[in-house]
Amino acid sequence: MEKRQQRTKITVPEIRAMKRGGQRLAMVTAYDATFARLLDACGVDIMLVGDSLGMVVQGEKNTLGVTLDHVIYHTQAVARGTQWAHVVADMPFMSYQSSVEEGLRNAGRLLKEGHAEAVKLEGGRRHVELVRRLTEIGVPVMGHIGLTPQSVHAMGGYRVQGRGADAARQLVEDALALQEAGIYALVLEGVPQELSAQITSCVGVPTIGIGAGPHCDGQVLVIYDLLGMDDSFAPRFVKRYDHLAGRIRDAVSTYVDEVRRGAFPGPQHSVSSSPRRTEPAADTEVAETVPLYPGVTLVKK
Repeated sequence: MEKRQQRTKITVPEIRAMKRGGQRLAMVTAYDATFARLLDACGVDIMLVGDSLGMVVQGEKNTLGVTLDHVIYHTQAVARGTQWAHVVADMPFMSYQSSVEEGLRNAGRLLKEGHAEAVKLEGGRRHVELVRRLTEIGVPVMGHIGLTPQSVHAMGGYRVQGRGADAARQLVEDALALQEAGIYALVLEGVPQELSAQITSCVGVPTIGIGAGPHCDGQVLVIYDLLGMDDSFAPRFVKRYDHLAGRIRDAVSTYVDEVRRGAFPGPQHSVSSSPRRTEPAADTEVAETVPLYPGVTLVKK
């Protein structure tokens, strides 16, 4: 498959322009530098350091226990591994809900310490003032409405939002209010596809859907879901582009078996301590490089 070759850093103005140009946005989550390097090479437009890390990295049942320091740590790692994609950091639960001032301080930490290029926050009209203040001081904000996981208990679970005329109208009003406050993009999660099409057509910023149908300006998936790394999690909105869970189990099981049988490491994976020659033989190489792990290479002479 041919991959898009990106030559310039994806920025907020470019993301806005992609909607006007009819170019769809591809966003995925990332939590570490290794995945960030891989995803960056694939032409991903936006990497989201999501508070979903609480579930897929930490093994929690929801995202509520994720702290600001957790997100800063993972955003630092992703930023180190990213050259082209736009890096967005989630504002975790209770990092912005208590006051506008608290939200300003914590968003600033995500940019200063985490090296994020934007923040994402959940909720509609109730956070308009925070969005306005952040954009005024130069902090780009991505909105997030519909199914908002930080409100899982208030919603009674992970339920589709916006069904019914009143609920749909409220989400449209939330989208318009956030746009007026200054967001540059808007995640629509867990809403009927007809509603996401309506919101996408009435706002001037790109919409990015997850479980919101095909009519958004872009899509986002959790990278572990996209790669099929959890056999037990298969919601309808996820398309598995691979089934790495089985492939990982097979690979590691083979490694364990070879170690126990003494088949690994073999001669080709080992370094000998033969004495150095003062003059290299005519039919031998002067030096051989052996990669040990990223950034470290052993030179054999």
